[in-house]
Amino acid sequence: MSSETRSSTDVAVENDYDLFAEGYAAVNETSLLNAYYTLPAIVNLAGDVTGRRILDAGCGSGPTSKALRDKGAVVAGFDRSAKMVELARQRLGDDADLRVADISQPLPYPDAAFDDCVAALVLHYLEDWASPLAELRRVLKPGGRLIMAVNHPLLLPLMNRKAKYFETTKWTDEYDFNGQKATLTYWHRPLHAMTDAFTAAGFRTAVISEPPAAPEARELFPDEMAEFPNGAFLSFVFFVLEAA
Repeated sequence: MSSETRSSTDVAVENDYDLFAEGYAAVNETSLLNAYYTLPAIVNLAGDVTGRRILDAGCGSGPTSKALRDKGAVVAGFDRSAKMVELARQRLGDDADLRVADISQPLPYPDAAFDDCVAALVLHYLEDWASPLAELRRVLKPGGRLIMAVNHPLLLPLMNRKAKYFETTKWTDEYDFNGQKATLTYWHRPLHAMTDAFTAAGFRTAVISEPPAAPEARELFPDEMAEFPNGAFLSFVFFVLEAA
């Protein structure tokens, strides 16, 4: 969902979403992990957003922004990828507040500008969480929420038995997004390192969620969902954080 990925020169090369934006966006429209897992989970955690001003950090092609706007939120969004922002503008309209910006740098918004921020599949691309979390905290009103999802901390150890859970580790995976090849780089960190970073940035962890997929996923993806009787599986972990 997100393409907010570049915090250093090497990561920028490995995670250059401008090279595969169209393919990535097309796959996400119907994929289990994005359309029927991450998106509904984020929207459910957000709850009633009528009239709330929400910043979609790493907005990608804008599916989360649109879903929240459809529920009554006033949405702004940014992404590091100019092509993703272009796709988001096609989805949301020319008058949408969409900008090209890097979450690892100072954001182009004033202090306390938003009631909520959403960062869906963003921070796991970054080694340093301190600066991004500090900026998201800065643009939130006191008591505002950061609703986010990242790779589950058990994901890498399950994929690679040699991986050390308690170490912050860089790893890569290869994808084919609708015919466009991509190599994405992630940073694994243990759960306590995540929550420690939240606290250091001035957030209180209100919710840690490992939700099931949307109910319709079982019918749409029978093979993938057959081994998960309750609809839940280890892929991402979701948080609701409150700005102190």
